[in-house]
Amino acid sequence: MRTVVQITPYYPPHLGGLERVVSNLAREQARRHDVRVLTTSLGAEGAPRTAREDGVVVHRHRAVEVAHTAIAPGLAAHLAKMPRAAVLHLHCAHALLPEMVALATRLRGTRFVLHFHLDVDASGPLGALLPHYKEHVFGRVLRSAAGVIALTDAQAAFLTDTYRVPADRVHVVPNGVGASYFMPPREPVPGPMNLLYVGRLGAQKNVARLLDALHLTRQDVRLRIVGDGELRGRLEEQAARLGLRNVEFSGGLLGEDLVKAYADADAFVLPSDKEGMPLVVLEAMAAGLPVVATDVPGTRELVGGTGLLAAPEPAALATAVDTLAADLTLRARLARASAERSRNYSWETVAQLVDDVYTKAGL
Repeated sequence: MRTVVQITPYYPPHLGGLERVVSNLAREQARRHDVRVLTTSLGAEGAPRTAREDGVVVHRHRAVEVAHTAIAPGLAAHLAKMPRAAVLHLHCAHALLPEMVALATRLRGTRFVLHFHLDVDASGPLGALLPHYKEHVFGRVLRSAAGVIALTDAQAAFLTDTYRVPADRVHVVPNGVGASYFMPPREPVPGPMNLLYVGRLGAQKNVARLLDALHLTRQDVRLRIVGDGELRGRLEEQAARLGLRNVEFSGGLLGEDLVKAYADADAFVLPSDKEGMPLVVLEAMAAGLPVVATDVPGTRELVGGTGLLAAPEPAALATAVDTLAADLTLRARLARASAERSRNYSWETVAQLVDDVYTKAGL
């Protein structure tokens, strides 16, 4: 039995795909290992600082967020107290925490595994610094890891080509799907198509593109938006300005409420600019939903050959949604394809693959 420390800037009840990936992986690993999570209190107001949740000990440190970056000084001190034999498993899609972990392990003479979720793009007033940070700071962190987990083959190639991570240290491990999301595909019926979006309401997800697309659709489509984030107010204003009375903002949902949202939908849509390996698409597939998504890195590998991919612009996305809404036979076929493909993913399998990465990394 190993001691595994999952290190992540955010953790449920904070909303987001990365958060739920870490939570699901930690819970599955806790069946065989002593698992601890080091994270921040951001988005988890009211949650205890330390608690055992589903067999996992979760430590939440006070933090502030600046430019979408969590700053938690107490987390660094906690890292220094971890058992030297513990496996440190770092989840990356934000700055600062990777450098903190790399420095702490170097001072301790230990090593860590880095789980690469997404290569973010520049945004905000400090965005001009991001390319320099990636080249001179984050790249060194990646190359210092004992092992790097990529979500797809394409992402693994990106890490070796762009960040010069040695290929023998990069391991492909997909995301998984919780058992509660698996359900048989439903036979589509005539009438309005209930379209579902799940995810953060942030710039990368580009829900504004989805609203513009919905404004262009000709079929009878109803959109439910499940999620929250800094752009929610702006998106609600956009929907009102476009006269979209067929859009519902449900806020963030977790647990059984989220499972029910998938069960109530007829199809799923993801309008992102970029993804790592979107957990919500895996969940939608497991729920037997046909998927429409933008043809962008991360989503392309998962949806290609199973769902409908559209160019990342409103007119193309609208055409794909209309095509699915108008063709019940197509909808049924893609629903079956989703259900079939989702069987390849489970958190039990993912946890075993991650254990294999630890072994190959000598941890």
